[in-house]
Amino acid sequence: MKKILLLLTAALAVTASGRAQSSYDEIPTINPTATYTTEDGEEESEDYSGNAPLAGRFEANPENVGEYTASYEWRFSMDTDTEPYLIRYEQDTEYTFTKAGTHNIVLYALFVNGNDTIAYTQDYWAERGPLRASVSESRLEMPNAFSPNGDGINDVYKAKSNYQSIVEFHAYIFNRWGQKLYEWSDPAGGWDGKYKGKDVAQGVYFVLVKAKGADGKEYSIKRDVNLLRGYTESTTTVTE
Repeated sequence: MKKILLLLTAALAVTASGRAQSSYDEIPTINPTATYTTEDGEEESEDYSGNAPLAGRFEANPENVGEYTASYEWRFSMDTDTEPYLIRYEQDTEYTFTKAGTHNIVLYALFVNGNDTIAYTQDYWAERGPLRASVSESRLEMPNAFSPNGDGINDVYKAKSNYQSIVEFHAYIFNRWGQKLYEWSDPAGGWDGKYKGKDVAQGVYFVLVKAKGADGKEYSIKRDVNLLRGYTESTTTVTE
């Protein structure tokens, strides 16, 4: 079997018989792409930076396959490693990144037709460069007060908006006697100052948070929470 290794910068493709072709229109090609799910929708990028968990969809986009039999091998590796931590054998695949750092994604593709094999492997990616997904280090902070008075401002007690790359999260609210009033498991969620559907009294409560970041950092946050029902935007500012 004679292998024909294709590079994007090559001027000619060669068939098994040695006959030169003037274009790539008659032989299989790939154009791997990566699309990530963001707060604003989806974004296609070859080099993307975001927070964990980061969901990505990876597509081979083959063309001119014709009578060739195709096989695919997606390889995911950390920027500091030489061996992949994940291999997927499918034309298109999806993966959610939960580890901080830079992830390299490449697609090895083989197209076989009789004695002809067209390969996109190491040399192809050495010329092009891998797809990259960079996951930020984690961050998590909890405020010390909120004002659930229905004015639409700071009505829910939750993590500060600058949290990032949190892959595990669980928070509990207790009163001064140690009674659990509420719990939630999404850093985007929070407590509205109610217990069994009724407003609790203004005063000091207690929050306990157990969380883990994509970088392996573990969080154990314990602090007082001041519930200020009399606060309005025109009075003093609620501190965080």
